[in-house]
Amino acid sequence: MTDYRRLFVRGGTYFFTVNAARPGSTLLTDNIDILRAVMAETHAEHPCRLDAIVILPDHLHTVMTLPRGESNFPLIWNKIKGRFSRRLDWSGPRSRSKLSKRERGIWQRRYWEHLIRDPNDFRTHVEYCWINPVRHGFVQHVRDWPYSSFHRDVARGVVSSDFAGDILNGEFGELAASE
Repeated sequence: MTDYRRLFVRGGTYFFTVNAARPGSTLLTDNIDILRAVMAETHAEHPCRLDAIVILPDHLHTVMTLPRGESNFPLIWNKIKGRFSRRLDWSGPRSRSKLSKRERGIWQRRYWEHLIRDPNDFRTHVEYCWINPVRHGFVQHVRDWPYSSFHRDVARGVVSSDFAGDILNGEFGELAASE
């Protein structure tokens, strides 16, 4: 078994990527109300500051600051993923491994986290959240994706509603598998 080493910093700010088990699914956006509800419930127990979030059909990204004195982000993600899974009316195919671990096969087991190091790193990851729907080709402008904290940040005056404007011009995106 792989030995994952995670850096636990009390009150730390982290960037997370959490994926649904089936790439290309629309599970998260199809069930956005459930996801929002379980995130709110978990936030009530673990009042993290959600600095940025974007929810895409099959994965999500967040920049999250943990409560002062708390470093147990695996517990927070376990609660979010577990609550979402239990509320979802879903019975997709499951591998033998997922069956043996009593998993519903909704989420990938692992997630990616990165400890934010400084203000520039913070800004880079917040902007990554904002631009991600454009990178994946879901929309042409950041402002057009509804499941993003970008809109909250525009309302707060943190960023202009024309962030990234038309500079992308179709040349920005994930690398193709052949590249």
